[in-house]
Amino acid sequence: MTAGRKLAVLGTAAVLGFTFASETIALEWNVSLWGKRRAFTEHVEKLAELVSEKTDGEFTLNLAYGESLSKSRENLDGISIGAFEMAQFCASYHADKNPTLTVLELPFLGVPDLETQVELDRALYAHPAVEKDLARWNAKLIMSSPMPQYNFVGKGEAPTKVSDFEGMRVRALGGIGSAMETIGAVPTTVTASETFQAIDSGTVRAASFAPHAHLAFKTVEAGSWWTTNLNPGTVNCPIVVNADAYAALPDNYREAFDSSIEGAIDHYLATYAKVYDKWYPTLEEMNIEQITFPKDQLDAFKAKAGQPLWDAWVAEMEAKGIPGQELLDMVQSKLN
Repeated sequence: MTAGRKLAVLGTAAVLGFTFASETIALEWNVSLWGKRRAFTEHVEKLAELVSEKTDGEFTLNLAYGESLSKSRENLDGISIGAFEMAQFCASYHADKNPTLTVLELPFLGVPDLETQVELDRALYAHPAVEKDLARWNAKLIMSSPMPQYNFVGKGEAPTKVSDFEGMRVRALGGIGSAMETIGAVPTTVTASETFQAIDSGTVRAASFAPHAHLAFKTVEAGSWWTTNLNPGTVNCPIVVNADAYAALPDNYREAFDSSIEGAIDHYLATYAKVYDKWYPTLEEMNIEQITFPKDQLDAFKAKAGQPLWDAWVAEMEAKGIPGQELLDMVQSKLN
């Protein structure tokens, strides 16, 4: 057992009735991430910085990239058994484990910007059904990783019509995958870290990501075209903590942690705004063809992949005893 792990256990012991001088205890939490540092993880970086500052370096978050603690698809499992104290995951990596979160991955919800996405996520994460859902994994949701609409980078002949996606194998998760199925594409689930190789080898023709991920996972280096306005949806990738580890935090550490979340999100939003400063020049530099689809084709796509998929999602959730209609109504009311 590492020193950090021993201290985490000591923290848990506090819940069982042991007492100690919280101001003198050094505590380290391990945080499971994947890939490398990028816009998608900047809020976690900022949270670690702020927490350390507020506790004079006594409470630290050890950010572990590259799946060094766990595979990205297994982060929620790791949280559930206390293998680490904090992690990032994407709901669509395992929709069956977190079905309530997938309401925010439905296609064509019409979220206008990242600031709205943050507020939407915050409201959903506080819903009792969602808290109950994540409690099955001993997980407490603390903040979102808001992302803009996904679009596709692909290799080979570029689609010039929405119908050109018919028969195309694409990396598309969650609601985006369901939406792409309605126009004849063949969605497949590939993790972010595997996507460059999947495009390069021809396993998939195209992959959907937000711009930061196309940059971070180098799909633009494998692709030859990019869709500017398909906008089928996005994925929801929250940050969670192990509920027991959080409950065991001394009061001063918990206050430092909680009070740093807002600043971490603000930093994320500011960082993400700069992504586009690099994105478009990169497309030009890499000679990536930019494909813009006509409005009438996009309207037809939305009609086929919007409300019908929402209705199907609600029916599936209600059959599982989950208040799907209530969750979708809440999302829509927040957007309206």
